[in-house]
Amino acid sequence: MAYATLDELKARLDWDLDDDELRIAAGALEDASDLAAVYGRDWPEATPPRLVRTLVLKSAGRYMRNPNGYTQSRAGDETLAWSDAHGRDAGSVYYTREEIRLLEGLAGTRPTLTSVVVSAWDSRTRPVRAGLAPVDYDGAPFPLFASDEGPW
Repeated sequence: MAYATLDELKARLDWDLDDDELRIAAGALEDASDLAAVYGRDWPEATPPRLVRTLVLKSAGRYMRNPNGYTQSRAGDETLAWSDAHGRDAGSVYYTREEIRLLEGLAGTRPTLTSVVVSAWDSRTRPVRAGLAPVDYDGAPFPLFASDEGPW
């Protein structure tokens, strides 16, 4: 299963891939697609959202540019450095935190905080009136104002 094709990945890389690199690239696309399904959801392979395809290509391309996870390379007087911000993930197919948030948002699985009314079985909930707090005795609700507009 891959959410992007090898041709799409080759178009994003700035060199021609040899046979070994083609094999590695195909594996990277599958790994990135599997991770997209884990962080997001299992989209249909033929029609994933465009952003999922883009994120899969970004992750696989990032891996293809630095498959060994090097942080620095020297050749004579020329030095090339990569960011090691992802530490142990360098040299593997991975998604950044922002990419994971995007996948969760697309799938509707982003963790959220919600307030819900909880009541006992076969009981009635009291209607909520703004500015008044319910009381547990048989009297009028207690006025509770959150601003200076209260009666005091």
